This record gives sequence, C-alpha cells and structure tokens, in this order.
Amino acid sequence: MADASHDEQKPTYKRVLLKISGEALMGDQGFGLHPPTVERIALEIKSVHDLGVEICLVIGGGNIFRGLQGSAQGMERTTADYMGMLATVMNALAMQGALESLGVFTRVISAIPMDQVCEPYIRRRAVRHLEKKRVCVFAAGTGNPYFTTDTAATLRANEMSCEAIFKGTQVDGVYDKDPNIHSDAVRYDEVSYDEVLQKHLKVMDASAIALARDNHKPIVVFSLDEPGGFAGILRGEGTYTKVG
Repeated sequence: MADASHDEQKPTYKRVLLKISGEALMGDQGFGLHPPTVERIALEIKSVHDLGVEICLVIGGGNIFRGLQGSAQGMERTTADYMGMLATVMNALAMQGALESLGVFTRVISAIPMDQVCEPYIRRRAVRHLEKKRVCVFAAGTGNPYFTTDTAATLRANEMSCEAIFKGTQVDGVYDKDPNIHSDAVRYDEVSYDEVLQKHLKVMDASAIALARDNHKPIVVFSLDEPGGFAGILRGEGTYTKVG
C-alpha cells in the first residue's frame, strides 16, 4: 500500500533540469567513465521520468578534460574550453546509451553542431522533445568559451521553462564549510542566492547563481549517491538544500 500512496503523490515539479559533474561518472576511478556508475545514475533519472516528470540534463566534462586546468598548464584558454565542451559531448552520449538501454527515449543536443552524433540546439525542437517525454541531454555547454557548464545548465533551464534546477553532488546539500573536512559543518535547509554569493558557498559559479536569481529559478542541491534520492525529493522526501 505504501507504494500506491507514493504513486498517488504528485511530484513537486513537472519539468526540471538535472546538473551533474563529469566527476560523478568516474565512480572510484580517477579519470574517465565508469559504466556501472553511469548506469546507476541513469536508473535514478529513469525513476524520476517514471513519475511523469519532464527531465533535461547538463553533464560537466571534468572527468575527461577541464578547460581551466588546461589553460593553467599553458594551453590557450579558448582552445582548452572547447576541448572541455567536447568532453561533455562524450559524457552525454554515454548517458544517452545508458538511458536508452533502460527504455528511456533520449536526445543529445549539442551547442556545437556535430550532426553525425547529436542534434544541434534548437530551442523549440528541444521543448517538443520534453513534451513528448524524451529526456534531453544538453552538451557542449553554451557553445562559447569562458562559460562553465553550471552557467550552461542555468541558461538551458531558463530557456526550457524548467521549474527548478537540481544539482546532484556527493553531499546532501549546501554546508557552511566542507563537511568532508570539518565535522562541525552545518547544512542549510534553505539559503538565499545572495547568501550563496556573499559567503562563497560552493553551489555553482557566481554567474550561474546570478542568472538563477534574476529569473527566480530555485536550485535544489542533493546527494546523487543516495539511492532513490532524486525521486524522493520530487515526492517531498529526503535531505537537500533549496537555494532561492
């Protein structure tokens, strides 16, 4: 009977964007893609899709290449950032493969045209995919250097009229300091955009937070390592921090 009551409970949001880092796909490896981890995250996304929620995704590329690190090592920043964008396309294709193996129709939509492997970004077409209950994975960031995938996620969430941005991390919310280092770190249940900026809380970069604030887009920070956590939050359960 408990499952029936869960099914009856309508999800909090009808359309959301999930932002995850490339590092989330590494598993215990120090680099690259870990297929069992990709599949585990795909199962989390499917569980939310099964609730009838329309989902789009933005995945970082840090597990393959990080533009800032490349430029720090003497590579020209623009070139390094474009390499990072290509890394996000590889991650998006991996996630598409995992989702479609679970029976979830998925489209990879790239800000940099590469017709053989994914669709170009056309806003109206992407909205139609969501309306048809397909998962959209937005790849290649904004298509421009000097912008992070956090900013790309906030931009796409606004363009797709998502009701919230979900930021999947390795901790169950936003803390006043790193909970992995400080045992007395305190988790916020709710925190304002301005507090995040003033206290330099590591949620998203400043331009992404400002873009979310200006468009009244709430950011829900939760642990992607918690099985069933993503679907649970949409049913009003679980532990998370809401930035708004």
